[in-house]
Amino acid sequence: MKKSILSLVAVAAMTVSVSATDYRAEKPAAWTAKTVPAAIEALYGKITPVEGDIKLKAPKVASNGGAIPVSVKTDIPAKSIAIFQDVNPESAVAIFEVPEGTEANFSLKIKMKKSGSITAVVEGKDGKFYETKLSLEVALGGCEG
Repeated sequence: MKKSILSLVAVAAMTVSVSATDYRAEKPAAWTAKTVPAAIEALYGKITPVEGDIKLKAPKVASNGGAIPVSVKTDIPAKSIAIFQDVNPESAVAIFEVPEGTEANFSLKIKMKKSGSITAVVEGKDGKFYETKLSLEVALGGCEG
């Protein structure tokens, strides 16, 4: 009996830890939007983000447009963080949910076919939206580089 109760607790804990919003299914227009403002509106509605304490990092010059390392971190109590870029046909790159009690600190590699900018939007738990942008150059070759 004791063993089955522990198993049930373990399964319940696993179910909670792997749940996430499927933004592609719930907000499909965000993934086909051609501009950053259109993608942000499709994801969050009509919002006016303010500048916030968001650390968005990427190389100033990316030698390989097919794998640009990007990181975003903030101390703002956040529900989600979304990453956008302004040069590829679709602007939305990624959306991260920030689980309760965790640090908002994410890293990924993105593709950009040419030089442009990356935008990070933080959805705060306070109901406000925060934004920061970063420009970068992509060396010749873009996504093929």
